[in-house]
Amino acid sequence: MLVVLVLAAATDVRADELDTEITAFAGYRFGGTFDVQDTDSSYKWQDASSFGLIWNQAYRGNTEWEVFLSQQDSDAELSGTAALDPVVNVKTTTLQIGGTYLWEGTKAHRYLVATIGGTHMEAQSQSTESDTFLSGSIGLGIKIAPTSRIGLRLEARWNLVLTNNSTDLFCRTGPDLNACAVRVEGDLFNQVETFAGVVVRF
Repeated sequence: MLVVLVLAAATDVRADELDTEITAFAGYRFGGTFDVQDTDSSYKWQDASSFGLIWNQAYRGNTEWEVFLSQQDSDAELSGTAALDPVVNVKTTTLQIGGTYLWEGTKAHRYLVATIGGTHMEAQSQSTESDTFLSGSIGLGIKIAPTSRIGLRLEARWNLVLTNNSTDLFCRTGPDLNACAVRVEGDLFNQVETFAGVVVRF
């Protein structure tokens, strides 16, 4: 809050000099399911809050570079008959790089964003390990007060994670069961994230 107040009280500058943005956001992430290999069961992610940081740097014209960091702490609930843990806590961290395209505006700019990077999942369950997957996202949003030091960012983003069958995430091995939640190579794990953030420009 102190940083925000200091920046808000700073001397006004031209809009084209504010070429770097840092956004701190909080939001909500929906969806996500992993099928359990060789069973009729699946793990379904519970909708849960998320938070993170976004860094943007003006590039040329109406485009910007972007680095996106988001984290969610959620529970994955088992449906079906597999003898796995019925509820598993999962921490998901996404780090991606890409860019944005902004449409012209005065008090508000609509924009399109696309990024690619990695998503790290850590399951708190027996016989499991954390794993990192290739991921990407695409989103639409709006930036309010784009020529001021302090602004607001509202966005909805579709996250896709490319999973593979070599992961130990949600695996259980033993004499009666040998199963993993990721069923086949190339499966897509989908989530939608909506958030609001405070933008600081300098």
